[in-house]
Amino acid sequence: MSLFTPSDLGISGQAKLPADSASKSDIFAENKRKSWHKDADTAARCDLSVERIALTSHVGIPVISLWKKSVKGKLLTDIKSDERMVELFATKMSDVISRVLGSYLSQGHWAICTTPRRRHLVNNFACSVTAKIAQNLSIPYYEDVAHAKSKERVNAVYDLGVLPKEPNLIVFDDFVTTGSTINSMRNLLQPLGKNLVFFVGINNNM
Repeated sequence: MSLFTPSDLGISGQAKLPADSASKSDIFAENKRKSWHKDADTAARCDLSVERIALTSHVGIPVISLWKKSVKGKLLTDIKSDERMVELFATKMSDVISRVLGSYLSQGHWAICTTPRRRHLVNNFACSVTAKIAQNLSIPYYEDVAHAKSKERVNAVYDLGVLPKEPNLIVFDDFVTTGSTINSMRNLLQPLGKNLVFFVGINNNM
């Protein structure tokens, strides 16, 4: 069940090992670091100064996003590791949610949650942003609504952790790429009678 349609919406200088030993070992992880630098040139980025609010479909699920992956801008990995980004994401996203939900939100019976923590169990970026959004909107935030059985994102199956009592649930995630994570959230919560609206910080697709 979805509340919205698109019409409702009004970012060498390093010494080398000798050839004979380089093939045997990479003592200082030089080769590994080279791959990091190479990846940084092609890694996903986002220009957070350019808002591109959009309603898109991921695996058949309507998702409202604030920014979009771009050629230039801050690396997504750097965004997640920068504590200053929490306030930016929360402030901007709170405004988008307020504008999209409008009077629906003021009627109450809303709560917010996020996707499961996997690799970063402490100081998780999405959790920190979601908690701040809840504070800004004066709605309950439920932590650990879902638990991931593994660190895999594709075709993940989630276990229920905490079931919100509110019938209307905002599901926030910092990034969306394939939509597999939000699909797993829908598969977990929709059969339990929850009306779900998905919001995402960055649409990680060109």
